[in-house]
Amino acid sequence: MPYLIDGHNLIPKLGLRLDDPEDELELVRLLQGFARIRRQPVEVYFDGAPAGQAGTQKLGTIKAHFVRQGQTADAAIRKRLEDMGKAARNWVIVSSDHEVQSAAKINQAGFVRSEEFVKQIRAALSSSTKHESMDSKMSAQEVEEWMKIFNKRE
Repeated sequence: MPYLIDGHNLIPKLGLRLDDPEDELELVRLLQGFARIRRQPVEVYFDGAPAGQAGTQKLGTIKAHFVRQGQTADAAIRKRLEDMGKAARNWVIVSSDHEVQSAAKINQAGFVRSEEFVKQIRAALSSSTKHESMDSKMSAQEVEEWMKIFNKRE
């Protein structure tokens, strides 16, 4: 099943810091590995995007939604689920936020708490290291996409 992820809810559960300017990049890097191993689509939502930087970016295999300041990732996830209609039942929502979990239930989507999803990420990535090195480099296209995003933010 594909995943919709509340990014800023997941970041601290992974031991990353929300005040780190690289937190979103690091989460996306981990999610890219997870999505590749599980062969599942992943969309991640981050709130607090400054004016002019909100929008959706395709970062490798991950679709990242940067929600503008004044709105929340929770509301964006809820709207995405509502827009999906019956197809929402084919998705898994990742968040420990009760509002997001409630939206998942109402729309008949699956959900998993962020703490549990961290275990899934670590299990997937550790099983992969048995077969290949996780020190893989980003493609030139991925580096270019990230440079565009972070140059806009400065």
